[in-house]
Amino acid sequence: MLDHLVKTKPDCYEASCLLGELLCEQERFKEAANVYHEALKYKPADFDLYYNLGNSYYKMDNIAKAIVNYEKALVLNPGNGDIRFNLELAQSKTVDKVTPMSEVFLVTWMKNLTNTMSEKGWAKLGIITFILMLLMLALYFFSKKIALKKVGFISAVCLLLVCFVANLFASNQKEKAQNHGSAIIMAPSVTVKSTPNEGGTDLFIIHEGRKVTIKDNTMKDWKEIQLEDGNAGWVPTSVIEVI
Repeated sequence: MLDHLVKTKPDCYEASCLLGELLCEQERFKEAANVYHEALKYKPADFDLYYNLGNSYYKMDNIAKAIVNYEKALVLNPGNGDIRFNLELAQSKTVDKVTPMSEVFLVTWMKNLTNTMSEKGWAKLGIITFILMLLMLALYFFSKKIALKKVGFISAVCLLLVCFVANLFASNQKEKAQNHGSAIIMAPSVTVKSTPNEGGTDLFIIHEGRKVTIKDNTMKDWKEIQLEDGNAGWVPTSVIEVI
């Protein structure tokens, strides 16, 4: 029965997810990955599917593919601890160990705070705080007691600040999801060039699973990439997969 479903392909999202789970239980991870890929046709922005894909590829020891899918899941749900843990586990199996450039503590803290929720999470918080702010303003304007007016005014100001920050973070998360400015190296090893051609000077070598930032995306066959430590150069488009 299971083999028949794999051959015929499930006809909806729920059936695909169930079949993928059953295949994983039987350690048929390659077939499970194919099924999850099919499921993405029904829900292309489902973090659970990318997470399950990452797990399937990890079990197949395809670390680069696992990292790509964990990263895609994390873009859609940046506050998920399970995704982040599995991503770090996969990254620990890569060859390259790059030291990130140092950042001001406040910048790092703001990034971590932004990543505690997805775009939708921050947007919902913004709506809730806006409604609460209106209620506190109503308390301020219509209450006859001075103490309640003070509570209403101070609460409204605080909620306005939270609403502003939530919308700012939601916008930031949306931009990250749409920007696609990062990629994963998929080839076992890649020589980074000083210019976008094979005749360029060899700068350094990076390996499978390394996350890079795309600096120049204007060319079809070559991309300028940058590592976390600031090193940059050109690699063929064929050796990377955009997150």
